[in-house]
Amino acid sequence: MARNKAQYEGYFGIGIMEPKTEENVGTLWRSASILGASFLFTIGRRYKKQASDTGRSWKEIPLFHYTDFADFYRHLPYSCQLVGVELDAKSVSVEQFQHPERCIYLLGSEDHGLSNAVRARCHHLVQLPGTNSMNVASAGSIMLYDRHLKIYQQQGNPLSI
Repeated sequence: MARNKAQYEGYFGIGIMEPKTEENVGTLWRSASILGASFLFTIGRRYKKQASDTGRSWKEIPLFHYTDFADFYRHLPYSCQLVGVELDAKSVSVEQFQHPERCIYLLGSEDHGLSNAVRARCHHLVQLPGTNSMNVASAGSIMLYDRHLKIYQQQGNPLSI
C-alpha cells in the first residue's frame, strides 16, 4: 500500500514509551507508514528487536530509539508540540482535539501508561473513548486516523486512503 500524506504543512511522528512487545511496534509502524507519519520511535526498550511489520514499513519511515524520556525530550524538534495520549482528567477528547501542524504523539505502554512527570511535559493530553486502556498499537492507529481525517476535512477533500 502506498503512503498517503495529506497536503498539509508540517510533519508528525508517533512513538511508544516502554513498549512491551515487538508486535505492537510493528503494527504501529505499519499504520504510521500508511497514514503519513514522518517517523516512529520508542523510548526505553522492553521488547526484543524483531521484524514484525509485514508491510516492511522500515523502507518508508525511520524508527528512532531513545534510552529514556530525558533523552527523547532533548531531541524534540524545534517548534514541535508533544501530544500525550492518555486517560487523564486533564485530557481533551479526541473528538474535540485539533491536531498541531508539527507534533509528536506519545503513547504509554498498556500496563502503566505515561507517568505524571511525562504528562506534565506534554503540550497537549488527548483521551480516546472508553474508560480502560486499549492496545497501544490500536490507540496509536486511531490517533493517526483521526489526524488524517480532520486534515482532509479541513481541506475540503474527500477521504482517500
